[in-house]
Amino acid sequence: MGEGSTGAAAVDLVAEAAGATGAAGSNWRRAGIAGAAIGVIAAGAAAGVAIERMTVGRGMRKKARLALDASGPFGSLRGMPGQARADDGTELAYEVDEVGDGSGEGGDSTQVPRRLRLFGRKAPDPVTVVFSHGYCLGQDSWHFQRAALRGVVRCVYWDQRSHGRSGRGMAQIHDDKPVSIDQLGRDLKAVIDAAAPTGPLVLVGHSMGGMTTMALADQFPELVRDRVVGVVLVGTSSGKLGEVSFGLPVAGMNAIRRVLPGVLKALGSQADLVEKGRRATADLFAGIIKRYSFASKDVDPAVARFAERLIESTPIDVVAEFYPAFAEHDKAEALVHFAGLPVLVLAGDKDLVTPSEHSEAIADLLPDAELVLVPDAGHLVMLEHPEAVTDRIADLLVRAREQARSAAM
Repeated sequence: MGEGSTGAAAVDLVAEAAGATGAAGSNWRRAGIAGAAIGVIAAGAAAGVAIERMTVGRGMRKKARLALDASGPFGSLRGMPGQARADDGTELAYEVDEVGDGSGEGGDSTQVPRRLRLFGRKAPDPVTVVFSHGYCLGQDSWHFQRAALRGVVRCVYWDQRSHGRSGRGMAQIHDDKPVSIDQLGRDLKAVIDAAAPTGPLVLVGHSMGGMTTMALADQFPELVRDRVVGVVLVGTSSGKLGEVSFGLPVAGMNAIRRVLPGVLKALGSQADLVEKGRRATADLFAGIIKRYSFASKDVDPAVARFAERLIESTPIDVVAEFYPAFAEHDKAEALVHFAGLPVLVLAGDKDLVTPSEHSEAIADLLPDAELVLVPDAGHLVMLEHPEAVTDRIADLLVRAREQARSAAM
């Protein structure tokens, strides 16, 4: 099926999925098309969705989703809750997993074997690892890494503004200011001040979270110099995101890029209608999310559904608020603040959202960094190949320990 017929099939699917009886039918159809617009323009997945719909009944798929929602443990790990306040008054939710408390309720008998598996006899020095998540996700996207490090290393997980349990961006609500990556860097500083005001830090960021980490370094280089002992950048970019084609023909993507900000703004102004459309076109969105999140053919359906739930939970007006910031993002020069530190740059080799070439570009600017391209992995590599990501983070924690001790001698 060609690109043109794929897009046409996607629109047909949207219209069908969004159809309703009675006078409300046309409204639902318009809502479905609007709600799926973002996906349709990136819809390499549409052909696969069409095949799936011919072979698997809608009712069966709905029952499968409900069963996975009810039984999956993903995203259920909780820590000590806290709240930071951004410089514009936005409330930022975070949670802390302390050392020795693997369950949030007084301990975990698996801590010792997990510590040995991760670190052997080279346990890391006391450190706080701060995890920053990506666009349209939340702190629960680190589920597997959290499960492995729980009770072994002090960790902070937070939700970016307007995501997860954090409040909507006050500057966006009251002043109609666009979100900037610099603002996210200041948000991260507020979380660190509240949740880890003292002691050494390791900063971990995925996608937008990696950009947030770069923005922190750009604006607060003294914090990096004085306290940061290691950095992990997962599936992220230091700039030139306007050149990403998302696996689509370049000419078509350039045309899309010109109109997409306006389309998103229009969709954001009709949030209630679009959210109805997103629900009506759940099958189409599920296929698109899977295509742009994972590369493996054998991804656990529960993991795929977990990713789908995370992304679905981001309102369309939040999607619209954040999108323009990525075209403006350029933090290549900020990477100099990480020079000399243990740095891990990791990406899926088949990432369509922030292609691995962007990680290679970061590694070129940080020649002492460890570059890891995970085979058969997409954008959500920390969910798709969790042990590969967790083990590399553990290795970095050991390297940070050894480098800190060598510097102290």
